[in-house]
Amino acid sequence: MNETRIRRLIGPEPRSYWDDLEFSGRNEWNDRILSQLVFAQELSKVNGLKYDEVIAKALDYIEERIAEDGAIVKQTALEAEQMLESLTEDAKSYDVIAVAHAHIDMNWMWGWDETVSVTIDTFRTMLNLMEEYPEFTFSQSQASIYRIVEQYAPEMLQEIKRRVKEGRWEITASHWVEADKNMPSGESLARHILYTKRYLSALFDIDPGSLNLDFEPDTFGHSLQVPEILASGGVKYYYHCRGSEGEPLTRWEGPSGKSVIVFRELTWYNDFVRPVFTSYVPDICRKTGLKTYLYVYGVGDHGGGPTRRDLNRLRAMQEWPICPRIRFGGYADYFKEAERIADRLPVVKGELNAVFTGCYTSQSRIKNANRVSEATLNEAELFSSVAAAAHGAVYPSATFEEAWRGVLFNQFHDILPGSGVIDTREHALGLFQNTMAIAGTNRKLALERIAADIDTSSIDIGSTAANTAQGAGVGYGTRDFRITQVERGQGSTRIVHVFNSSLEAREEIVEIVLWDWKSPIKAIVVKTAAGEPVESQIIDSGRHWYWSHDYLRLLARVQVPACGYATLTVSEGDGYSSQIVIGDPRVDRDESYVLENAYLRAAFDPKDATVISLIDKRTGEELIDPQRPAGLFRLIQEDPSKGMAAWWVGRFMEINSLHERIILKKTQAGDLRQTLSYELKFGKFGTSSLKVAVSLDACGTSLDYQIECDWQESGSRETSIPQLQFHFPHSYASTSYKYDVPFGTIMREAREIELPGNSFIQALRDGDGSKPSLFIVTSNKYGFRGADQSMSVSLIRGSFDPDPYPELGSHHRIKLSVCLADAAVSNRDIIAQAYRLCHPLNVLSGTKRAGSRPVESGYVELLEGTVAVSAIKAPEGVSGASWIIRLYETEGRQTSAALKLFKGAVRAYAVDVNENLIPGDSSVSLSGDRLTVKVGAYSIAAVRVDF
Repeated sequence: MNETRIRRLIGPEPRSYWDDLEFSGRNEWNDRILSQLVFAQELSKVNGLKYDEVIAKALDYIEERIAEDGAIVKQTALEAEQMLESLTEDAKSYDVIAVAHAHIDMNWMWGWDETVSVTIDTFRTMLNLMEEYPEFTFSQSQASIYRIVEQYAPEMLQEIKRRVKEGRWEITASHWVEADKNMPSGESLARHILYTKRYLSALFDIDPGSLNLDFEPDTFGHSLQVPEILASGGVKYYYHCRGSEGEPLTRWEGPSGKSVIVFRELTWYNDFVRPVFTSYVPDICRKTGLKTYLYVYGVGDHGGGPTRRDLNRLRAMQEWPICPRIRFGGYADYFKEAERIADRLPVVKGELNAVFTGCYTSQSRIKNANRVSEATLNEAELFSSVAAAAHGAVYPSATFEEAWRGVLFNQFHDILPGSGVIDTREHALGLFQNTMAIAGTNRKLALERIAADIDTSSIDIGSTAANTAQGAGVGYGTRDFRITQVERGQGSTRIVHVFNSSLEAREEIVEIVLWDWKSPIKAIVVKTAAGEPVESQIIDSGRHWYWSHDYLRLLARVQVPACGYATLTVSEGDGYSSQIVIGDPRVDRDESYVLENAYLRAAFDPKDATVISLIDKRTGEELIDPQRPAGLFRLIQEDPSKGMAAWWVGRFMEINSLHERIILKKTQAGDLRQTLSYELKFGKFGTSSLKVAVSLDACGTSLDYQIECDWQESGSRETSIPQLQFHFPHSYASTSYKYDVPFGTIMREAREIELPGNSFIQALRDGDGSKPSLFIVTSNKYGFRGADQSMSVSLIRGSFDPDPYPELGSHHRIKLSVCLADAAVSNRDIIAQAYRLCHPLNVLSGTKRAGSRPVESGYVELLEGTVAVSAIKAPEGVSGASWIIRLYETEGRQTSAALKLFKGAVRAYAVDVNENLIPGDSSVSLSGDRLTVKVGAYSIAAVRVDF
């Protein structure tokens, strides 16, 4: 009854949270007493309706006075407060910590220059308010924001430093930006903590341990291993708003058992001060178990922060009798209270997903930039660490940090998810180019430094007279994000070094580029440095022109040691090649649209190039239902009615196979690689096109798709959101699917929505663990769908909001592999295969020279243990012979990981994400060149090794 009467005084029933927050505009006393009445009613509810009678009498009085005066006047409000005086003690038992902040989105609907201006303008306002209001405190997240001030307004930085020392400016950043938590790799999420704590602790002369809050108010979901990553980096608290509908204060526990205290905002984090906010206090405090309430205020998205009106309102509310105690403070004040009841908090397990599922696909160029940057930096750091420890090179630590800062910035929750505008994308791709310039260059410099010590003096390179090859091919390979394939040899025998970044030996097919090969067309012979023949295959008919030079390509089957290299030679052989056909065919033969090796047999429909049979030759298992062809490219029209096209995947209104009127041909049929290629056009006007090459390598267990797309589809509110999807039904029953997530994997039930994976989806067999299964690995995609006995990958979405034309162009280049997993496959095995797809072997042109290293060697090998290695790098601030090795357990059981090093180390010890010694830890042991690390189930571990 009281609620109805209060509602009548306030106004119409709210349609949303926002409608209920403001009923001002009548007069100050109206707002004052109505806000207190709303709070009083909520206070009565949590106390068994204890105050309902008192509230009813106050309402009687107010209604009488309104009838007399026509409005709530000062005297009415003061008299009503007197009537409610019995509530005061209970009201003041609640403690509201008012935390001011300014949510500053990095380049959301604007460009970098505006982000800089928003930051500096907002901070000037905050600093001015601090002069005017001595009690006012302010909290701000994101290391990138402080870097803006340091770079563009250094005098302002000094003012902020003074306020930090006073305790009035709280730095709430433990990450470079408020980042997406689903698509970055685990290593990226670790680097957010590492670089942010190092940077801010030095910039502000503060304890890095005080940077213990991950403030993620607007992040679109939170992956499984976030508690593990945060706890391993000394981050104890987590604030978020989206991705969960549970209790407001919990302890979020990762699979390993490590946990963080989480506050989930039940109202909103981005608003003016509206006095009615106190109505949420009693019930939310009941749910948290604390009498302390965290109230976050301040205008945001485009910055701004709290206003003078906000502070005046809070000051005034401090004097209201039927109102909680209100004090200015910081997040640390609230979490200090939460710590008191940490052992009584409800425990949450599992991921906090999913929300805004379109963000796993929208703006595909930014997503490609993220995956490629992470992969290239992984290799650049690895080989630079090897070059420093084993070859005396200087490790470029500061340069790598610059590159990583660009990657981390682009992982902001509106940049990597693709919910920005044209300016957002352009700046992100500019940072990507700088990252690749650093990572690509240093990767190659490290490989060249290693190669410089390889002894190739015994190799006869033949005649070098009048040869133009040396120096040919500058820049070739950059478009594919590989090391450049410039030729350094010059004779009729070329030396090639093949480098492997995996911590396991690999036998694979590699592509070798031969520049200015002017010899007659004879059989090209590939050998090991010891002179043993190596299988090879020419893959082009003729030579290709490239900036006044020409090249031809060939494949070779090579074995490369773990984290090491092998050396090959390419030379003229005796006799003519049997692989080259000269002239027209003499007879017509039946066309075969089958790719087959010792492991797989894939048959394609000659009409439309779909996969109609896929047989595991080791078991005879047919993995394709003949009634449901696989390997389909589909054009889907999503329902746009939900709006926010970049964020949400709409209901599928229409699904069309693109496999009509295709041009199909078998383009390679050699012993090492077989390839089937096809082209098709699609779209309303037939202006979009796909070029697809499906290959099967002799030593492979996967169908490898190379896809190029010219996308000319666009969406609109009136029509649809077009989506290009790769669809692969399978023959066996599957009600659950496995995905990789940062530092781990997760099993999810079949769902008809897009879900995030770092790189793969696996269709798990129901019930039968003795038969093979299939999984799909991608080079640059994150949105997967596992349902209806099929796996799908979202390739491109023509979202129209906020960027009307995010994908138009012929720049789309995608690699994905449909892989066979035997029954005994482990998570580690699949993670390793996904790594190999994103990290092909590196091929470097060599020269004849004397050196101290053999022609084939490895530097570190994972011998045993259910772990994956996410990084090998030099410790921060160290340029010499020391490594940080970070790994994570993959199978859910404690393991001992054993690694063989290239030489004995001086010492090795466990470190945390911040590369600090873990006191009392005994998980690491060293015996000569063998390093052993005990790793808990689902845990992250890191080791520092000094040589």
